[in-house]
Amino acid sequence: MKQSQADTNKMELTFISLPENERIGRTMAAAFAAMINPTLEELSDFKTAVSEAVTNAIIHAYPEGRGEIKMSLERKGREFTVIVSDEGKGMENVRKSMEPLYTTLPEQERSGMGFTFMEAFTDKLEVESRPGHGTIVRMTKKMGGE
Repeated sequence: MKQSQADTNKMELTFISLPENERIGRTMAAAFAAMINPTLEELSDFKTAVSEAVTNAIIHAYPEGRGEIKMSLERKGREFTVIVSDEGKGMENVRKSMEPLYTTLPEQERSGMGFTFMEAFTDKLEVESRPGHGTIVRMTKKMGGE
C-alpha cells in the first residue's frame, strides 16, 4: 500500500543535556506515537527505548559541561523512527559499548544496559559514533496493530 502524506508525520526537538530533559524527550516521543493508538505495551517499550537513548546522550556526550541533544521523530504509517544525536565526545568502540553490562561510569552505578534495552524494545537499532564528533542512535519500531 502506497503511503500518503496523511500517513506521515515528523517532529524535531533540540534540548540541552540536562537530566530533567530526559523526561521531556520521553514524553514528547510518547505523545507523538500515541496519535495512532498503540497498545500500552508498545507505548511503554517505545518510551523506555527513547528514555535510554536520551539518558545516554545526557550522561556521556558532554562530560565536561553541557551541550545540545537533538531528537528527531518520524512516522510513516505504523513505523516510527527516532534519532537521538549529539556532537559530544563520541565512542571509541561502539560494539564494546553495546555489550550488556558494559559501562564507562561504574562509579555512578550505571548498569550498562541502555543499548540492550534499546535493542530489546525496538525492531531495529543502529548506532554511529566518532570520537570527538558525537553519536547518532537510530531506532525503528512498528506500532498500532495491523
